[in-house]
Amino acid sequence: MRTHTGEKPFQCGLCDKSFSRNNHLKDHMMIHAGGKPFQCDLCNSAFLQKDYLTRHMRTHTVEKSFHCGLCDKAFSQKSDLTRHIKIHTGDKPFQCDLCGSAFLQKSTFTQHMRTHTGEKPFQCDICESAFSQKGNLKQHMRAHTGEKSFQCDLCGSAFSQKGPLTRHMRTHTGEKPFQCDLCVSAFSRKCSLTLHMKTHTGEKPFQCELCVSAFSRKCSLTLHMKTHTGEKPFQCDLCDSAFSVKCNLTQHMETHTGEKTFKCDLCDSAFSQKGTLTQHMRTHTGEKPFQCDICESAFSRRSSLKQHMKTHTGEKSFQCCLCDKAFSQKNDLTKHMRTHTGEKPFQCDLCVSAFSLKSSLTLHMRTHTGEKPFKCVFCDSAYSQKGTLTEHMRTHTGEKPFQCDLCVSAFSRKSSLTLHMRTHTGEKPFQCDLCYSDFFQKGHLKKHMRTHT
Repeated sequence: MRTHTGEKPFQCGLCDKSFSRNNHLKDHMMIHAGGKPFQCDLCNSAFLQKDYLTRHMRTHTVEKSFHCGLCDKAFSQKSDLTRHIKIHTGDKPFQCDLCGSAFLQKSTFTQHMRTHTGEKPFQCDICESAFSQKGNLKQHMRAHTGEKSFQCDLCGSAFSQKGPLTRHMRTHTGEKPFQCDLCVSAFSRKCSLTLHMKTHTGEKPFQCELCVSAFSRKCSLTLHMKTHTGEKPFQCDLCDSAFSVKCNLTQHMETHTGEKTFKCDLCDSAFSQKGTLTQHMRTHTGEKPFQCDICESAFSRRSSLKQHMKTHTGEKSFQCCLCDKAFSQKNDLTKHMRTHTGEKPFQCDLCVSAFSLKSSLTLHMRTHTGEKPFKCVFCDSAYSQKGTLTEHMRTHTGEKPFQCDLCVSAFSRKSSLTLHMRTHTGEKPFQCDLCYSDFFQKGHLKKHMRTHT
């Protein structure tokens, strides 16, 4: 009759639970006592109740007598089959009144309700941590015990949880089960796919409260905030350098040791970081995995793609403090600042020449070596600069890409178009300091200056 009335006269003296039967109360009291009288003869597992042991024994015998009539799956317990059938029927009888979510199992519904109530009934006996699920507490306890029961058969790595082992195994198999629906990218972790999808949507939910910057990851915002606070908690023990990120300190330490553990199999190059080796390998393979969604450009580095995207958006976030110019990249601003300061940090070892750009020094060195690496495929001409070869090739192809907007004239060089436009505008930018004469071209001014000497 108590099944009809709901009466539960057998009360636990240690907690608020009550039961309709005395034997149920006895079973419950073992939870408080920690007793598990039903021991498995094949492993170390022990259980509160005999029927739990019976179910457990099926994991050893692999007996699966409960078969699904809608697919090929079979189960060792009838309750597991009942839950499985609901996947086919779509039945979710446990409905949340607060958000509308529905669940197959009551236990899942109970766990979900704790996201609303904030209840964390599973308390750690060693520290103050508490959890909403018993499984999370068990995982947490391994942090105290150091237990790592999930072992990799291929390399010996061990983990405290099955999930990290599963993810680790993908580093051996190369499996990437999480596929992007919008491009060909695939990932070994679901969280990596979630982050990747934000590159398509442009979603940046993590906003800085001190500036206009926004980020797709919370950890990126955390790092960014250190640029405002100046916090650098990771200190080098060998010099005064300090860093806001631990990985930057790790990289820095290799400048003291000179260690380069990551070696290229195709050449003699070696690197202190695995990521740098990965980027280097693309110089051999030609791989460019970072594709622009707006045009056909592709890049070997993610940072190069980010810089490229600014050519589409027109974003120029790096502003010169001495003039009105702005740039999309920080290194472009650095180069520009040298036009104000006159700094020329790149010194030629063979003469007194110095340059504001490293590329200019590279070109200059060819005047000493005579190197002309850019060769014409149509004739024997060779050049020290790629741009000069490009202009030369137009003498073979007849290409004239620089078109005048005011007449039908076209030119193979941009500088020729600039000179031509002065015939329309009448501009004469080259002025003689000794008389009032003006000239279209700098060469004409030089000839004129000889009339004064």
